[in-house]
Amino acid sequence: MNSLREIFSKNIKRLRVEKNISQEELAFLCGLHRTYISDIERATRNVSIDNIEKIADALNVPVVELLKEEK
Repeated sequence: MNSLREIFSKNIKRLRVEKNISQEELAFLCGLHRTYISDIERATRNVSIDNIEKIADALNVPVVELLKEEK
């Protein structure tokens, strides 16, 4: 079983790539730094609820979409 942090990081990367958005563009849309997005995608960053919401809004998906494990 993957940790929630790993699930979150995989979902962000998958959605970002599907939407053809660079890390830099996603960071801009969220009001976060590009290296912060990179850290999230590598599952090395513990993300606050506020930033989870910002990322979901920027990707135009519900927060739950970022937290659910693909089967």
